[in-house]
Order: sequence, then C-alpha cells, then structure tokens
Amino acid sequence: MTNSLAQLSISQQLSLLATDGVHLDLPQLLHYQHHTYLLDLAPKQVIQSKLAGSYLARSKGRGMEFDEVRHYQPGDDVRTIDWRVTARTGKVHTKLFREEKERPVFVLTDLSPTMHFGSVLLTKAVQAAHLAALIGWHAKARGDKFGGILFNGQQIRELKPASRSVSVLRYLQQLIELGNQATQPDHQQIHLADAVGQLRRLVRPGSLVYVISDFFALDANVLRHLQSMRQHNEIRLCQILDPLEQRLPAHARGSIALHGAETMQLDVTPQAVKQQYQLQQEQMQQHQSDYWRGLGLRHMQLSCASALKLQLTHSVQATRQNGGGGFHGE
Repeated sequence: MTNSLAQLSISQQLSLLATDGVHLDLPQLLHYQHHTYLLDLAPKQVIQSKLAGSYLARSKGRGMEFDEVRHYQPGDDVRTIDWRVTARTGKVHTKLFREEKERPVFVLTDLSPTMHFGSVLLTKAVQAAHLAALIGWHAKARGDKFGGILFNGQQIRELKPASRSVSVLRYLQQLIELGNQATQPDHQQIHLADAVGQLRRLVRPGSLVYVISDFFALDANVLRHLQSMRQHNEIRLCQILDPLEQRLPAHARGSIALHGAETMQLDVTPQAVKQQYQLQQEQMQQHQSDYWRGLGLRHMQLSCASALKLQLTHSVQATRQNGGGGFHGE
C-alpha cells in the first residue's frame, strides 16, 4: 500500500488523504484513528508520575506486577514475605513489585504563520495537524489521558488531559479552528516560547510530551522550557520541513506554486548558489539534531511533501532492521 501511495500523483494522494493540502476538516483527521500502529508511545525512560495507571515504573513497592524476590529487610511489609522461598532457603525473603504508573500524553502543535507553507503536497500546518491527530488516536487506543497546547501566532488554546475519545475530538476541533483561522497582521503575536512556556506549566511529571513545529522560532527561552520539562518527562520533538526550505529548485528560473501563497518567480541562476544554500541548510539541521541529542531530547524530522503514513512506515521498518524501538524516525 505504501509503495503504491508513493507512485500516485499529487492529486491522487490528496484525494486518499481527504484533504486539499491547505485546509483542515474533521474527516481527514478522523482518518488517522485507523493507523495508530505507525507510532510507539511506550515509555523509553523511568516514569516518575505518582498517579496509578498502566505503566511500570522501576521503583519498588506494592503494585500489580511482580518484579523479584530478595532477602527481608527491617521495615519491609510482612504481608509480602515469600513463604515458599523462605522455607526452601531457611532465610526470610520478601516479594518486590513494579508499581503501575499513569502517563498522560501532551501535544503542542505549532500552527503559526511559518507553518502555513508548502511547495509539494501539504502545508506544514496540515502535516503537523495530521501527526497530532495520529498521536491523539494512539493515546486513546492505549488508554492514556490526552491533552496539550495549540497556537497559531494569534491565539493559544490549552486543553487539560482527559481520557476517552472526547479528549481527542476536542483537540481535533481546536486544530481545525485555529488552523483555518485567517491571519490578522495587527493582532498581538504569540511565539513558540510562549506556547512552550504554557505547556511547561500544564505538564505533570512523568508525562510524554510531543512538540510539533518547524522550530523556525527556536530561541533561548524555548530551550530553557524544554530543558526544564526534560528533567521529569519524556520529550519528543517533531520537526516539520518543506523541501524548498532545504534545497533550491534544480531549474535556474521558473514558477513554483506554493500552497497558501501566490505563485512566486524564483531566480536561482548560479549552480554554486544552490549548492551553497543546500550545504548550509544541511549543516544547520545536523547541528540542531546534534544539539537535541546532547540535551537528551528525542528528535524526528518529517516532510510535508510526503504522506505521513509513507514516512512513518519507512521509519518503522528501519527501526526494526536496526533492532531499535520507540520513536520511529529518529
């Protein structure tokens, strides 16, 4: 299916995705509830939440999952003594358990003006919304509470985590409303740092946090908030990019139709200019990836020029071949 999808024309792909590539509506976001297998939201670090739930923490205590038996120590609950092992060894042993913990899932979706750009299939904002919908449906399928932050440069919406499909649907409704909202130049601007700062105040320790953005507005404040959240949560960064932002077109001069903008005339005559531009972009992306890794933040790049299903399926296959798991595409 994915191979055939890659061979389809742009119009055919848009038809299958039930979108025009620019605007958001509910049918195209409901589509992803049938593709939750493309993600793995299983914890990749110790869960520190104090709430009971469906994830196993490494702390020892009374819980649902047996962990090991060790020698009895003063202060241990006598009700956890393993009498069979005690009788067999002649020394008192006690059972230890891995406590179950709850892990809410938070998603920050950037729908700011720089995200309303696309040169091939979708705008970055539409691709970001598709990914947010996929994460939401996956969280719902796992029984996780789901919530987060959305902003479009003019408004910011906060949705506290809730269980069941109602939490996903209300998030999708906000995606549609903010994603389709017309830009007002004279309106007070909300930046990525503002949204990440509000997310930091909303997130509870032990949560899984997705930040979906092109990170064009990355600054010291964004990094400060991310580092603070990283101490008690698992952070996964999803960078949405367009091919035209990474390399200039091969032809020297021509018209390129851009989603969300009028047709533009580009003059990129010197081949050396194109090569230098591509090199600079690649170096910048590599530097940013190295920086994320140094902070212990999981990072994935996705293109808005290809269907999400196609990209994540390839990532799943590559991850399995490498014997890895978790954040496909990293």
